[in-house]
Amino acid sequence: MTNSLSHFQHQSLEILERQSWGEALNAPTNLVRRCIELRKIPIADFSASDLRLMIGQQFGLPYLIPIAIEKLQGNLLVEADYYEGDLLSTVLDIDAKFWKSNPNYWTQVSKLLSNKRQELAKRKISITKFDSAHL
Repeated sequence: MTNSLSHFQHQSLEILERQSWGEALNAPTNLVRRCIELRKIPIADFSASDLRLMIGQQFGLPYLIPIAIEKLQGNLLVEADYYEGDLLSTVLDIDAKFWKSNPNYWTQVSKLLSNKRQELAKRKISITKFDSAHL
């Protein structure tokens, strides 16, 4: 974890974003219920699966992308739920606006991809959307 984020990791998204989404029991769907539950736990406790889910929904990106990058540094093709590389695929698919607002994270992910592009193409992990977000 980078030093600038270390004080965030023991807080929940609910605390960090200063916004409650209510109680999970009142959620209309299982997906919404799980997202509400995740917003209440410290982000340091997020599994790769939790990160994939929340990042895929575009929730808490300023806090979760650095954690995802750290996990990807350890294993670029970490399997969160469905297949090897599904966390990476989710990270690469987030909205270009985030990358344009956070070029330092874009650069970190881009470095992770260097020398891996052919392997990712063979695995059908698309980097097109991520690459197009570069300024």
